[in-house]
Parts: sequence; structure tokens; C-alpha cells
Amino acid sequence: MQTIQEAGKTLFAAFERGELALPGRRTLFRERDWQPHSQFAGVALKHLLTAADTGGAFSYHLVRVEPGCAIGEHIHATQQETHEVIAGAGVCRNQNADIVYRAGVISLIEPGARHAVTAGEEGLLLFAKFIPSLL
Repeated sequence: MQTIQEAGKTLFAAFERGELALPGRRTLFRERDWQPHSQFAGVALKHLLTAADTGGAFSYHLVRVEPGCAIGEHIHATQQETHEVIAGAGVCRNQNADIVYRAGVISLIEPGARHAVTAGEEGLLLFAKFIPSLL
């Protein structure tokens, strides 16, 4: 039987290889490359759905944070952001409060809120969604 962490990693991998399925249109996520974050070492993103897919309404991203690495403090002025923790562990600093991240946690970050995420010793795998679209 799989542990929760193993199941989370399996789910995350399924989305890496998944697809956007719409009537008459199919986009394979394996064709979208992982991108190293432009500012934060040890952080990579795979942009599953972008403004081009949703008319700017929202975007959806896989996020991989290596053990001990962090998405440093930043603000999204106009986007509401959610994090769905799939595997690993860490801490999100959201508006001066620490939120423990573990598999199954969903966190909401309001537009204009200062926030940062630090991965624990296992690293951190999460889905991040932005409304309206970040990209």
C-alpha cells in the first residue's frame, strides 16, 4: 500500500503527463516544459493552463520546490492565488502568519498579500492557481 506521500507524488506525476481535454481540442502537458523560476533557485514551474487557454480568466501551474529551497516573499497585486499541497511539506508565510504545508492542505492568498513558501527536507509539490491568470 502506498503512503500518502507516495500517492501524492504519483498524482503529481499523472498531471505532469496529463492533458487539457476540450471538445475538439487536446493539449498534452508532457509537451509543456518545466521552467526554472526566474528569481528563486530550486523552484520550477510547469504552466498547465495559461491566459491563452482560459481567455485570461485563470491559470494553473505545477510547482516543484526542492528540499530547503524557497519561493521568497512577494506579492501578486491583482491575482487571488491558491496552493493545493500534493506532496512534501513546508511552511507558507501568508500575511505574517505561518501555515504548515502538508499533503491535503489548500491555502488561499488574497490579492496584494505578502507571502513566501519554504520547502521542508522532503521538498514540496503543489498546484498553484491564479485568478485572473498570472501568465
